[in-house]
Amino acid sequence: MSTIGRIVAVGGDAVSLREGDLVLCDIYLRGRDDRDVGALLGVHDGHTEGAKRMVHGEWRDSTYAEYVKLLLENCFKLDEQKLLSPVSSDGIVPGGGMGYSVEELLHITSFAVPYGLRDVGLDVCEAVLIAPATGICPCNGRKCDCHGPEWRSFEALKVSHPNGGNGHLETVLITNDIQQETAAIASFGMPVDVYFDISPPMAAESTHLRSGLLSVRHGDRVSLMGGIKGDVAIPLGYVMHGNMTIKGKWMYEREDVLKLIKMVESGRLRLDGGSSSVKRYGLEQWEEAFEVGLRRGKLGRGELLRQFFE
Repeated sequence: MSTIGRIVAVGGDAVSLREGDLVLCDIYLRGRDDRDVGALLGVHDGHTEGAKRMVHGEWRDSTYAEYVKLLLENCFKLDEQKLLSPVSSDGIVPGGGMGYSVEELLHITSFAVPYGLRDVGLDVCEAVLIAPATGICPCNGRKCDCHGPEWRSFEALKVSHPNGGNGHLETVLITNDIQQETAAIASFGMPVDVYFDISPPMAAESTHLRSGLLSVRHGDRVSLMGGIKGDVAIPLGYVMHGNMTIKGKWMYEREDVLKLIKMVESGRLRLDGGSSSVKRYGLEQWEEAFEVGLRRGKLGRGELLRQFFE
């Protein structure tokens, strides 16, 4: 998993990072001599022999260790003074901090995957359909239609999201009835500019993929980042006649993380309240943290391993 930490040592090729810097450590690893090779340290060992060699060799411990060994390009310096210092009393005094905790900063990583929608040119004035969605919907300035299987999770999402009550966020239940699902999506009166598919492996038989594709308007885009194993059927005639663009995307680019950090440090993306429901565990309690997270698996909840940060 990604983490926040302090640098205790840097390699001789470092030019901007220094010992003591507060950094975000990103686990999306790319091959230095072959950028087509990628893996998620401690999570997924990729799809090629080269990726597996990286994950099980030089970088095998990921962040599950007292000291993390990581590529320079996977360490992102954070403005500690601005992010962690207390907010000024009047909220406007130059030099006042943003008052975040270290735990809250870790929520930057939860925005990285949906921020990959930059890859299909998602604009702030467009509507995006996210399916299946019982997690975070990246609706910053955009209108979102979240399509998922659990109504209670949807209600929690609308309550917790800052734009959930003003029409910027709508939800649709997956019923496995394509006609019903597409009609529900259309009922909001917002043509879908981008459909973002984030399917888990167990969703292979779900109707949401076809319903999502059939809801995208003429000439617009689909971003496929789901993890369904095997092949899936698509409504080829609709896609072809609709001049639709379908693009696969795994994770995000380094530039996306840099832009996200800038958004947070400028105050355009807020992380408030993100750590209120997080339970903290020591590194030696990793097994308990994983079991609790798997069992609970609810929106807005999380487990955080904290090891000797101070």
